[in-house]
Amino acid sequence: MDSRAFWKGRIMKSTLAAVILSFGAIVTLAHNVNAETAKDGPIVVELFTSQGCYSCPPAEAYLGELSKNPQVVALEFHVDYWDELVYGSAGKWKDVFSQPEFTARQKIYAGNLPKGQAYTPQIVVGGTDFAVGSDRRAVRKLIAKAKENNSLAGVSVLRHSQTELTAKITGTSERAISVWLVRFLKNVTTRVRSGENKGKKLTSHNIVTKIKRLSAWSGKSAEFKFEANDMTSAEGCAVLV
Repeated sequence: MDSRAFWKGRIMKSTLAAVILSFGAIVTLAHNVNAETAKDGPIVVELFTSQGCYSCPPAEAYLGELSKNPQVVALEFHVDYWDELVYGSAGKWKDVFSQPEFTARQKIYAGNLPKGQAYTPQIVVGGTDFAVGSDRRAVRKLIAKAKENNSLAGVSVLRHSQTELTAKITGTSERAISVWLVRFLKNVTTRVRSGENKGKKLTSHNIVTKIKRLSAWSGKSAEFKFEANDMTSAEGCAVLV
């Protein structure tokens, strides 16, 4: 299946709701539709980046700071369009975390958001706005704006065993929305041996490795069971609505 077709129609303009899990500790953070409590939920912040991008390391460092904020679900998506770019005598560098599906995800955002475009480093906040990933002031403003409009759904997770969990979704929606399980590596340091960042040691945070659709959500309270039987202590996951 074409990666763009895979994502088409699945990235909404409405605010994303999320809960983030970190094995073996689970932290449940919820969005709520109640106007008095919705602002307490976490905001999804997605960084589109590449190890071959000279201006990306500061953005990745900033995402690392955001990943420590309990009010933020920080995720790092590595795109693949830098992989074949040759940087003079330094050559090119294949980002070990890049996937064409993540490039497609960014392109869908670019097509859906007002004045949308795709570049690195780019941060998408709450699924509704974007900014240069290293522009801390702009990102902070977007996070504050997203919290003011944070009212899509409530997400909580119940743990039945070490590997069996249930995501509980509350709230209402006028249209069907997908529930996704996002897996990521918490922290990885890579020595880049060619390309624009040749010779640098880059540390990345919450690097997305896989996205799996759990189910459609009809807009009514529901529960979705899932397993994470092969998760390691170096990994985490997030449930996105």
